[in-house]
Amino acid sequence: MDLDAVRTFVAAADAGQFQVAATALSITQQAVSKRVAALERDLAVRLLTRTPRGVRLTVDGQAFLPHARELLRVADRADAAVRPGRRALRVDVHSRRTAPAVLLQDFHRTHPRIELDVVTLDADVHAAIAAVEAGTVDATFHAVTVPARHLPGAIRAARVIDEHHELLVGPRHALADARAVTPAQLAEHRIWMPGMAAGTEWADYYDELAAAFGLTIDRAGPVFGNEALLAEIADSPELATLAGERTRYLWPDSYDLRRIPVRHPAPVYPMSLIWRDDNRHPALTTLRDHLGARRAETPDTEVWSPTWVWPDPAIRAGQPG
Repeated sequence: MDLDAVRTFVAAADAGQFQVAATALSITQQAVSKRVAALERDLAVRLLTRTPRGVRLTVDGQAFLPHARELLRVADRADAAVRPGRRALRVDVHSRRTAPAVLLQDFHRTHPRIELDVVTLDADVHAAIAAVEAGTVDATFHAVTVPARHLPGAIRAARVIDEHHELLVGPRHALADARAVTPAQLAEHRIWMPGMAAGTEWADYYDELAAAFGLTIDRAGPVFGNEALLAEIADSPELATLAGERTRYLWPDSYDLRRIPVRHPAPVYPMSLIWRDDNRHPALTTLRDHLGARRAETPDTEVWSPTWVWPDPAIRAGQPG
């Protein structure tokens, strides 16, 4: 069924005159007449009858009109669901506890009229890029560990987050009362990060961090969730873990956990916003500008980052990697 014809029929029924409907639709009166006639042929019924004062609905027209209105409402909702700028911007943050989710919330506060659909794909960088490429999400946050020439042709990425680390320890740990710790100090302590899968960008990062500073990162043990991890650390004089400074954790006051900045140098976990070059959603550009401005506000400090971090914060496929 031709939706333009349905829309024209509704306009004519509401106006009671073809000329008024034509003006409302910015078409000619002849076009209104042709569209209504085509719809009547399609339905094999007469919908409107001409009168000296205009047009009026037939019995069939009266029966069809509410359904025609519903057809147009459904069509408008379908259009809004996919048209850039009319649907929500869909962004993957992998976890709602970490820096990307915090920055997206900040973006929402700054731009409250932009609709966001925040999802957690629980995917590594390769699967997340595939989701962006397929259009499952508009953008995702991940560490990009390969040269730009190895990214799919339509994919673009810009480094937008350098996440500093904090050491998370219980009250009986040897470093519990430190105001800050250095990576060299951590070499004497066990860093417990159970369940980190080999081959992911996270594992690549922590492998290089451990090698650079002689750290012992223990991935052993089953994963029972963050709550169980925090309980174990709170009760242990030896266990510690690393967390991003913007990672959100909640625990009972009785745990008395300490979050201690890691400095001199400060290791940073680099994350990029990844999107398709042909994505025309206007909110995507606004998000990129917002994240770029926030990163520019971060003061320069003595930092360490892995060797696969490219010097140019904007990574584009096809540029030398």
